[in-house]
Amino acid sequence: MRFALPIVRVHEAAPIVLTAAAFAVLSYYPLTTLVRDWWQSSEAGHGFLLTPVALWLAWKAGRSQAARAQPAFGVAILVGAVLLRYASGVATEFFTLRVSILAALVGLTVFHAGVRQVMHWWLPFVLVFLSIPLPELVTQSLALPLQIRASQMGVALLELRHIPVRLSGNVIQLPGHELFVAEVCSGLRSITALLATTVLCVTLFLHTFVGRALLLLIAIPVAMVVNALRVFLTGFLVVFVGPPSGTGFMHMTKGWPLFLVSLVALGAFTALAVIAERRLRGAASRA
Repeated sequence: MRFALPIVRVHEAAPIVLTAAAFAVLSYYPLTTLVRDWWQSSEAGHGFLLTPVALWLAWKAGRSQAARAQPAFGVAILVGAVLLRYASGVATEFFTLRVSILAALVGLTVFHAGVRQVMHWWLPFVLVFLSIPLPELVTQSLALPLQIRASQMGVALLELRHIPVRLSGNVIQLPGHELFVAEVCSGLRSITALLATTVLCVTLFLHTFVGRALLLLIAIPVAMVVNALRVFLTGFLVVFVGPPSGTGFMHMTKGWPLFLVSLVALGAFTALAVIAERRLRGAASRA
């Protein structure tokens, strides 16, 4: 038995090859710098998890039955994405530079399968967007209030343990020691990673808008409380164990176990929300 290979004509393959080549040229620099940030920055490392999950979810969802190509609209989005890519490249603004590549992917999807396919793949697109690090201006404006809040909550926990403590801005004064709650201790990266995980959880396990919205709102205080626990534990260990507990390897490694605590807390809230939804559906069906 002979197997005939499909014949691809030049005029059919040329647009696909040219589109792929143009996309590779435009996206090479944004994507390589994005992967570099994922690798080098602990605040962006969750991108290595979110992007493969997004690709898997898109593959699993497949093509929508209602998908219809919209070439004109797709070309308009692609033109906007290319202009954004050029402008952000000139300004060296990495966030919009990377968003332009995501916009180009949306444009290609609309060109071949229409807006309904984009809506069908909304979760993969959202997860890819969340894997893009926030602009420096945004992180700087958010980090300081979070630092102050983490310092205040950590000091309150230390006072509950009857430890003499004094707070001055984001500097915690302990007996014979001073702790500076730096930007990396603001909890911003844990909030970003936890929000991304929460988006995945609410989509996979919850079915009502109220349940999804409540879980998304809960994710932020969970991350803040866990980060305050990190500040408290650092101060507690500095007082009762020694100053090395507040610096270097010992200080940095406390973040990972506490982030796992936040994931466990998120899992518990998700389970409670799932149980509540099931009971409400059961009560509605009996009524």
